Parts: sequence; C-alpha cells; structure tokens
Amino acid sequence: MRAKRMAATSAGLLLTAGLSVTQTSAAQAAEAAAPCQGTYTIVVGGTGSSWNNDGFTGNIQQHVGYPTQIPNGASARAGVNELNRLVRDQRAACPNQHVKMGGYSLGAAVVHTWVTENWQTFDKVNAILISDPKRQGGPGVNGGAVPFGGIVGAPLAGADRFFGNVPVKTICHWDYVCDESAGIWTYPHNHINNYPNDFNMDHHNNSANEQWYNGAWHPASW
Repeated sequence: MRAKRMAATSAGLLLTAGLSVTQTSAAQAAEAAAPCQGTYTIVVGGTGSSWNNDGFTGNIQQHVGYPTQIPNGASARAGVNELNRLVRDQRAACPNQHVKMGGYSLGAAVVHTWVTENWQTFDKVNAILISDPKRQGGPGVNGGAVPFGGIVGAPLAGADRFFGNVPVKTICHWDYVCDESAGIWTYPHNHINNYPNDFNMDHHNNSANEQWYNGAWHPASW
C-alpha cells in the first residue's frame, strides 16, 4: 500500500516530464488580438511548459500561460480560469468564430475541466485532449488521475467524460498518465514519445468526436 501511494505521488508530481522553463507572470505578453476569420486555436501545455514553449505547432492563435511548475488542483484551476478568460474575450470580439482548444497532460486536464464546466453556455467549440490525466474509459480502464485521488486535488483529480455536446478527441497511447493500466514503469518514456504527430493542431479537425486509444480508433462514448 505504501509503495503504491509513493508511486501515485511520484506520478502525480510528474504528470508530464515537460520543459523545465520557468513560468513567468508575463504570459499575457503572448496575447494579441486574433482576427475573426477562420478558427481561433488555443493550446495549453503540460507541466513545466510556458506559454512560449509548450510543444504545440500549427496555425495557433493563442498559447495559454499559467503556473505549471507544480501539477496540482490549484495549477489546473488557474489554467482553467485563464483559458476561460481568453476564449471568452475572443468570443466577445468575434461572436461567430469557432474555437478549437488543445491540451497536453496537465494542459489536457485544464481543457477537459473547461469543457465540463462550460459546454452548456458556450457553442462552436471543440477540444483535443492529448494524454489527459482525467480520461475515463472506455475503451480501456479509468484514466491516470484515478490512483492520484485526493493527492493532487480538484479539479485535477478524478476521471470523467462530462463533455455534453462538445466534440472531443481524446488521444492516449500506452501512457500511465492517461491510463493507469499501462503501468507506472512506462513513465516517462511513453508519455513523452508516443505522440509525435498529435501536437500539430492542424492535424485535428473542428468536429472530431472520437477516441484514439493504444493505436486504435474508437467512437466517442460520452
């Protein structure tokens, strides 16, 4: 039991090996008025990332800055609040624009939480969740947040699929962070290396509502 608790704690503190870039309070420096034409794409990096170094590529209008050094409920909540501010400011300026949001690891939990909390009041939006620690099966078993339990705190802890009518694409490949059945011994190698093409946001369309699990496609189950 003690060994399992220690493993869970270690995994909780290392939701992603990420980049050890110091998060600055100048995250808003990346913020600029985005045009209303086309899709507004906004991304949220994982633990240790920063708004200007989160690994995402493609036609992106906004990278979210939030405290990522310690992956816990407080950092996830700060990320959700900042994501909410940015997308709602953009929507106020461009009411008919589609919003595509993507997140990786801790950032996926941020996007996941935002969708759960806002799907009833925000339309024309879709989400891409890469290695989501709040992922819930099927297929497979519950997501990696399950063994962390209350250690990391809400809203990071817990697994669910409360996405309402928002198209959500979840991607999890033999990765303990999003699937505890993969085994903690697969971390961090699989977590870092199993998503070579998924950080390109141009690779994901605006209506994908599906699961990619261990290399296989599955329809959405929410």
